[in-house]
Amino acid sequence: MDETDSISRVSGTGTAAPPPGRMLRVGGVPLHVVREGAGPVCVLSAGLGMGWFDWEPVVPLLTPHRTVVRFDRPGLGFSAPPLEPPTAAGEAARIAGVLDALGLTEPATVVGHSLAGFHAEAFARLHPERTAGVVLVDSSVEETPRPGPARDLRTSAAHARGLVLAASGLPRALGPALRRLTVRASSVSRQDPAPADLVRRTYGTGRVLRALLMENARYRDVAAELLDLREAHPLPPVPVTVLAASPGTGSWLERRWLERQRALAQRLDGRFEAVAPAGHLLMYDRPQAIAAAVLATWPVRV
Repeated sequence: MDETDSISRVSGTGTAAPPPGRMLRVGGVPLHVVREGAGPVCVLSAGLGMGWFDWEPVVPLLTPHRTVVRFDRPGLGFSAPPLEPPTAAGEAARIAGVLDALGLTEPATVVGHSLAGFHAEAFARLHPERTAGVVLVDSSVEETPRPGPARDLRTSAAHARGLVLAASGLPRALGPALRRLTVRASSVSRQDPAPADLVRRTYGTGRVLRALLMENARYRDVAAELLDLREAHPLPPVPVTVLAASPGTGSWLERRWLERQRALAQRLDGRFEAVAPAGHLLMYDRPQAIAAAVLATWPVRV
């Protein structure tokens, strides 16, 4: 099976034009991976339920100077469904596996948005020799997380819920529209620039819905696991940048969020920057800020 057929079959698009990139088997799961540009390596990992194309505004700012790697986590975008529920260590290993599959062995700057901020930090702690820097983009923050109760039951319930909703046809009917509404609510521009065809071919599938439900169900467990990793694995001495979205409303919620992001930067001995005006989807509102943070990081071997 060639790469184009692999992507078409996973995405269920039939004769539709395949997306850029290729399918690489990582940890037993065919992942959709896109590599562009040249130079030092950076990896971009998007937040809960998001896909490779959500980084599109950032990539042209980086490819003249960096080798940019994007991938869809299992079940998301055009990647195949996961074999196991997500964990912090598992996602860190997945990032390492993507780099291995591409033959990229030099230290990489890892960029994590929202939930993927957990994954980026876990990668740096578990793979310090492969980390050149960390950029957290409006990252999820949990100061004292605890694993959620009945983890196995929650996991099974999320899986069953996803199957039922997929069988009902709800993803095809409402998935793309819900994606559009979510992006517009999370951006100061109130627009979703992603091509309608890509949104339909991804968010219109039960596969993506099931992956989103599973990531959400295991969120607290991943946060608690990262807290344990902080105790056992120090960060390598590399640059860390925490970018926090500031919509500019001046509300109590915004001030509290910026305080939590600043505290995260202090905890990681990193640089803090409030980016305004911007919503949670900084890659759409202020791609230049993300690119500048990445380009300020140089590969450092530890």
